[in-house]
Amino acid sequence: MFHRFAVDFFRLCLWLLIIMMIFVPLERISALHVQKVFRRGFVIDLGYYFLNNFLPKLILILPMALVGYAVHRVIPAMFYSGVAGLPLRIRFAAALVIGEVGFYWGHRWSHEIPFLWRFHAVHHSAEEMDWLVNTRAHPVDMVFTRLCGFIPIYILGLSQPARGTLDYVSLLVIFTSTLWGFFIHANLNWRLGPLEWLLTSPAFHHWHHTYEEPLNKNYSAMLPFVDRLFGTHYSPKSEWPSRYGTVAPVASGMADQLLQPFTPPAQNG
Repeated sequence: MFHRFAVDFFRLCLWLLIIMMIFVPLERISALHVQKVFRRGFVIDLGYYFLNNFLPKLILILPMALVGYAVHRVIPAMFYSGVAGLPLRIRFAAALVIGEVGFYWGHRWSHEIPFLWRFHAVHHSAEEMDWLVNTRAHPVDMVFTRLCGFIPIYILGLSQPARGTLDYVSLLVIFTSTLWGFFIHANLNWRLGPLEWLLTSPAFHHWHHTYEEPLNKNYSAMLPFVDRLFGTHYSPKSEWPSRYGTVAPVASGMADQLLQPFTPPAQNG
């Protein structure tokens, strides 16, 4: 057990180094806001990087196994066999779209339902944006949105962990969405031109993190057409938000941030 943990920890350190080597120079060359590499909150986000690469996977094992078992009991095996026979690229592309719709609603509910917002507010508490803010998330929030994204993928058979074989679709979806998550949180002044009709950009997601008007826009992680479909798209061509964070009081330390959502909200008066 310790050996496996050590290997996973080394792997995470290596990935962190690679990601830093990509985004830190880019943010120096094309910075949107002038800020330090080791900005305020960097150490906290580093802690979330390691925590959220271990804990949510452990929490998700049981519910995802139950979902996989349930859908295979309800939906005919012939349907799943047919989907499993599709080329990997087709299943992966379909899983990205279907998973994005599920993630969109999980993310949107996390803003609209007060109980879920208590956990999601941790992610929005960052007042300076860069690539590592992608990792700042309460594990409960991450588990919820990941379930919302993967349950429809499992129901449609695009990913079939119950088959007992290596689940390439899930791995590719997680890898792609995680890497893109680092990009859209980055402190980059990049726009993608016509591609922004197809893919989210830092500008698109930075507007989601502001507490200026308009609020509650741009819930999609990769595919902005989902926001267009549900009426929450906002991405002006020549404007950027100037402030980030949330008006909701969020504790400053990581330990307090993890515990705060479980405590009763303060009563006025």
